Amino acid sequence: MKVLVIGSGGREHSLVEKIFNSSLVDKVFCAPGNAGTDECGTNVPIPANDIKGLVAFAKKEKIDLTVVGPEDPLVHGIVDEFQKNGLKIFGPNKKAAQLEGSKIFTKRLLEKYGIPTAKYQKSYSLYPATKCIMQHDYPLVIKADGLAAGKGVYICNNFEDAFKALYELMIEKKFGDAGTEIIIEDFLKGEEASCIYFVDYNGNILPLASSQDHKAVGDGDTGPNTGGMGAYSPAPVITKELEKRIMEEIIRPTVKAMATEGCPYTGVLYAGLMIDSAGNPKVLEYNARMGDPETQPLMMRMNSDLVPILLTALDGKLDECKVDWTPYVALCVVMAAKGYPGSYEKGFRIDELFNAGKDAHIHQAGTTLDGHSHTVSSGGRVLNVTALSKTYLGAQQKAYKAIEKINSDGKLFCRNDIGYRAINREAA
Repeated sequence: MKVLVIGSGGREHSLVEKIFNSSLVDKVFCAPGNAGTDECGTNVPIPANDIKGLVAFAKKEKIDLTVVGPEDPLVHGIVDEFQKNGLKIFGPNKKAAQLEGSKIFTKRLLEKYGIPTAKYQKSYSLYPATKCIMQHDYPLVIKADGLAAGKGVYICNNFEDAFKALYELMIEKKFGDAGTEIIIEDFLKGEEASCIYFVDYNGNILPLASSQDHKAVGDGDTGPNTGGMGAYSPAPVITKELEKRIMEEIIRPTVKAMATEGCPYTGVLYAGLMIDSAGNPKVLEYNARMGDPETQPLMMRMNSDLVPILLTALDGKLDECKVDWTPYVALCVVMAAKGYPGSYEKGFRIDELFNAGKDAHIHQAGTTLDGHSHTVSSGGRVLNVTALSKTYLGAQQKAYKAIEKINSDGKLFCRNDIGYRAINREAA
């Protein structure tokens, strides 16, 4: 069979590799892909948001299954268009993808159905938003309502921080129309975790292994939020007991609520959760797709063939599926262009990608090939280095050892503490 993966990041490189190794698959395409996906699949020069172009390509090539990586095409209705043309595609339709596309939509849903999350207020203009932050306790969180590539979230410790965030979102339009409406919510204390599920049209839910992302750009979770600077799986904060609570108190009620609201959910449901000191989970956000970089360690730990699981989901029979996971830990470190998540240089050469050693694996993200077949940077998050080990510390050491061998003339950087929470738990 032929499979099309949409997107160009490290998540897509990881998915293309996993799908390429399926016994059911003859050929994998990636649109638009990167220098890494071109090694195990065939890149197609169609942007991820060119829905008409992707539909035309899928029809022409008789694609049997399409997997969507990024959120933007999902929110803009790619699943609806593929289904109209009789094409199999895994992901939520436009109405269901509002769970990621609009934080206000999600907050209203959670509030209406009593699903635990932070208290919030929404605002459409600067004056009432300013009045709100003058009266609010600190720290607080300000979020753009729409899509902002994981960067439209501000943790504000005082009024000055909060007003700056409002000004950037609502006046300067830093994230375009995504910041036309904003939410101001209570700051939740605790430890974050990512819980990802496959959901089919019959409401069956298949949990994947837990993971934990590192969103802040700097060591110790300092600095602005990014699309993700590293991740590991499993997340030790998610115990077996807590897994059951999350399913019964958050995930199952959300899937039922979406069906009740007339937008039944099918596809990947990513829950970003905060676990407080008492072990109680609350929803920070929902995403309508696999996480990036959480996908990379998840795919390295997944022993099962991914493709039959996706096909079973499309048949509405996820209750018949089980996923086999290696007991090993997988830890992924993101290497980004200096300056990210602000302005950064593109087009610089990256060497020694194939000399990272046998203990780690490199997924490419913001890369492309120049006219001389050299790998050069093309984005903010450039490489993902993932390692497997019996321990979190072992996986961390292997990943950073591999990073030392990559040559970018000092133009790439990474956090130096990916996995520190799990390592601290391990050492306790």
